[in-house]
Amino acid sequence: MANSRRPGYPSRGLPDVISASKTDPATPASRAQPSAGPAGAATPEPRPGKVLSFPEPKAKRRRRIVLSTAGVIAVLLAAIVAAAFYSPWLAVRTVTVEGTRMLTPEQVKAALAPLQGKPLPQISDEQVTGLLQPLVQVKAVTTQARPPSTLQVKITERVPVALLKQGEAFQLVDVDGVQLGTTTDPASVQLPVIDGGGGALPKELFHAVTAVLGALPADVLARLSDASAKSVDAVELKLVDGQTIVWGNAGEKELKAKVLAALLKAPADPKNPVRVYDVSVPRHPVTR
Repeated sequence: MANSRRPGYPSRGLPDVISASKTDPATPASRAQPSAGPAGAATPEPRPGKVLSFPEPKAKRRRRIVLSTAGVIAVLLAAIVAAAFYSPWLAVRTVTVEGTRMLTPEQVKAALAPLQGKPLPQISDEQVTGLLQPLVQVKAVTTQARPPSTLQVKITERVPVALLKQGEAFQLVDVDGVQLGTTTDPASVQLPVIDGGGGALPKELFHAVTAVLGALPADVLARLSDASAKSVDAVELKLVDGQTIVWGNAGEKELKAKVLAALLKAPADPKNPVRVYDVSVPRHPVTR
């Protein structure tokens, strides 16, 4: 009788039943078939992982705080400056003037009248200089605000060094040739007279003379009667006592001024009066 059993094959360790299930390729295998937990309960699907937050580094935090504080302070300062710039509380009501000799403080205040009522932060030295430009005696000016309402003005005036004779009038001039005033009585001013002769003194000769006069101390300048120059290398001065000063050119004028001042202070010898002081070579001065 034929055996109706089919031949068997060894399993070779394979399971008796092989099952397969189709899952969504986009779905992880772990989510395709939930596994049973203890007591047949279904295990919940795993949640997406959390990103751990680390504390901010101290250095970065300090820098952020410093930058934030600086920004707040800058905004506050800008607001304060803007308020002061336009505040009527800082408007000019008083002007004080220092350094005037030829001018009077009232003349300066009158020239600065347009600044009345203007806030102090809006006023600059350039504005003040522009308003004082018609006053030729002013060489330089500096200002200082004195809150709440005072503007302090310091004037540096031009220094007159000579009287320039022009016809019957005498012009008071400084070292730059700026006319500071006029007079018809040269004896009323203790300054030397520059006589241009019949015509105008050439510009180079005028500046050669005024450069010399500008280097002299006030006490020596007051003892001069007149100054002249035949050329830029031949400047001569006259004292009120009649002595002549041979100066030469304008070179080494500071040293020449010191030497001349020393010679004039030397005791006079009645037996040998000095008629000429020659400081054209200041390291080897000559009197005769």
